[in-house]
Amino acid sequence: MLLAEKSTGHLVEISDIKALYDPNESAVTGSVHYGEEAQDPEPIAKTELAFPSGEPLPQCWTDPDFRQKQS
Repeated sequence: MLLAEKSTGHLVEISDIKALYDPNESAVTGSVHYGEEAQDPEPIAKTELAFPSGEPLPQCWTDPDFRQKQS
């Protein structure tokens, strides 16, 4: 899955999709696509990522207490 870094807009290929969906994980492993080659995979904080359209990640992916706060 491709997401974008909020600060630069560079695309990031997420290699651990399960960690992306897990609200208890604060970071995911991904490779930044910038220049001619993808960079080596590195941990990236979910707070630094958004969809390429600019939309933020769903709160249920980032907040483990999401359901409790809905009330």
